[in-house]
Amino acid sequence: MAGLFDKQVEDYLDARPNYPLQWYSMLAALTPHHALAWDVGTGNGQAALGVAEHYEQVIATDISEAQLKSAIPHSRVKYLHTPLSLSEEEIVKLIGGEGSVDLITVAQAVHWFDLSTFYPLVNRLLKKPGGVIAVWTYKGPTVSPAVDSLTQRFFFTTLPFWNERAQKAVEGYKTLPFPFESVGFGMGSEGHPLSLDMEKKLSFEGFLKMLRSWSAVATAKDKGVHLLSEEVVKEFETAWGGREVIASVTYKGFMLAGKVKL
Repeated sequence: MAGLFDKQVEDYLDARPNYPLQWYSMLAALTPHHALAWDVGTGNGQAALGVAEHYEQVIATDISEAQLKSAIPHSRVKYLHTPLSLSEEEIVKLIGGEGSVDLITVAQAVHWFDLSTFYPLVNRLLKKPGGVIAVWTYKGPTVSPAVDSLTQRFFFTTLPFWNERAQKAVEGYKTLPFPFESVGFGMGSEGHPLSLDMEKKLSFEGFLKMLRSWSAVATAKDKGVHLLSEEVVKEFETAWGGREVIASVTYKGFMLAGKVKL
């Protein structure tokens, strides 16, 4: 899915919720060593920065050069562009070699991956035993009954324009293949994601940026269909209570964590 978010990078970055710091502490507690982590599909590096608070080095990769241009620098994070042309052997060498990685994270991205090539990489790169992979997605936000009702109606208008892989995220990763052994501690396993809340203060403009960041909205626009019309925006503005209102919203996160089956 190279380039899928390139046209709406700024909207995408502004719209994302902030992942709670305790998520990273929770994941770090699962691995006995904290030398190397790999954040895949890193985008602007939001998750990589959180992981870097617990690991000596984080390799943060993305197939999108446009996303990486917005990446936030950190002394323990190394950003790398990994085009789809790279072979499995090249990626293994680039990240650190077989059995070198303590933690692999994928935030809001694994549903876009070719899992038939990604999961074998995970199996080769994770330390055995001790290495952990964690993937998560999110839905929302929930704002108020009036706004949520409009959002649901708007979502239905986007359905013809979603890529089929996005359905895994819409379903909260309940149907995402995840062939790894459970790490226990209620951390989520295949078919049973851990549900997590994320609170955020959001402006009306931020809310509109979130809607524009949806890949289906961008796809529709490329096809000449403007789903977020002035009329729709006006409806949302009325339900929101005005453009000046800052709302307390809740995004719902869904996480799966596992280790290589030995």
